[in-house]
Amino acid sequence: MRHVFSWIAVSLMIQGIATAAFGSATTMTLESVINQMKPYEGKHISGVDPSTLSGKILCGYQGWFSAPGDGAGLGWSHYAWNPHEFRTDKCVFDLWPDMAEMDPDEKFDTPYRHKDGSPAFVFSSYNRKTVLRHFRWMKQYGIDGVFLQRFGVQLKNPQEMNHRNVVLASVQAGANESGRAWALMYDLTDLQPGEIEKFVIEDWKRLKDRMKITQDKSYLHHNGKPVVAVWGIGFDDNRPYSLDECGKLIQFLKNDPQYGGNTVMAGVPTWWRDLKWDAVPDKKLHEVILQADIVSPWMVGRYNSPDAARKHVEEYVKQDLAWCRKNGKDYLPVVFPGFSWQNLKRCYGEDAPLNDIPRLKGRFMWTQAVSHIRTGADMIYIAMFDEINESTAIFKCSNDPPVSECKFMTYEGLPSDHYLWLTGNIMRLLRKEIPVTDDPPERTQNK
Repeated sequence: MRHVFSWIAVSLMIQGIATAAFGSATTMTLESVINQMKPYEGKHISGVDPSTLSGKILCGYQGWFSAPGDGAGLGWSHYAWNPHEFRTDKCVFDLWPDMAEMDPDEKFDTPYRHKDGSPAFVFSSYNRKTVLRHFRWMKQYGIDGVFLQRFGVQLKNPQEMNHRNVVLASVQAGANESGRAWALMYDLTDLQPGEIEKFVIEDWKRLKDRMKITQDKSYLHHNGKPVVAVWGIGFDDNRPYSLDECGKLIQFLKNDPQYGGNTVMAGVPTWWRDLKWDAVPDKKLHEVILQADIVSPWMVGRYNSPDAARKHVEEYVKQDLAWCRKNGKDYLPVVFPGFSWQNLKRCYGEDAPLNDIPRLKGRFMWTQAVSHIRTGADMIYIAMFDEINESTAIFKCSNDPPVSECKFMTYEGLPSDHYLWLTGNIMRLLRKEIPVTDDPPERTQNK
């Protein structure tokens, strides 16, 4: 069984290296970071209806990339294995972002070079201009918005919290200026016993009090309440925090007199219902899930072909959906375009094939979406918008990656915006604006 989600713990460790390497260069304190938190006060453009998750396509948004000189002080975080040294034989991503549309102040030069000798640039999520650009792409291709990842372990360090806060503020601006919706997703990975209450619950209080995020006109609601996702509940990978702590967090988000009143989504293992394989064999997991409002099983890497995806939906998802309907829960399936992590595994001295789960020019992703919709799904989570580390990104990626010891995937010669376009068509499919078909729609050139 492929434990793809373990990359999140690895990536957080990498960011820890960056903090150690660059943290001494700043006088940033937790108090100073908190004091900078403030509500969004920019313009708002109406667009996507943020009052419901039903009928929506939302993408996961990592927003965790950084580069020297971007102001974050975290080095090449989520690009290089050691963020203060970006080597051409050691990186942690398999897809190279397409930088063709980026302005000069969004481009960060790397040691990598293209075939013609020209510099290979990357972006930084710390740059608001780039995040706003991403949201304009969402608007252009009809993608409803994002679940913004907020990693609990990054709330323990001032620099990392600052990075997350800056990205959050940029996401707010992007959603409001482009008429998109967004919601927060807490990722509990790598938190220790007691730290959910100490860091995550306290963080939510600050976000409500200081940034007033649920009052943001673009913040996603469902069943009349703001949506908050909690990812990492019940995985059988020796997580230090307990199911009781997860339940306590859900109860706080739902029922606290001052900070509750939310619709809570639970990010759970694929085989949560059967309590096997990637799920802890503990019936308490069901008790915790029953406290939530939306169930979203993690699917990345759980099948590797269109036929296997169809089979999984038929054998498991139908019963998942029936369980949720019986218990009054909404169901948010996860769809992903493909998978590859060769360069990350090479950093460990391990082998992994490039293009491990082939995209098949979009057929793999389309088949998943069609299978879920035929089964009755009325909302879909796309993993992910900007995840080039596991090569699940749908944003614009290059067909001309640099030449180096590290090898990179391409979009098989398709336009760099192909998966944005395809995601927009899945949205139309979900809303019954186009017919359900086994084959993905054909695309005319540049459209």
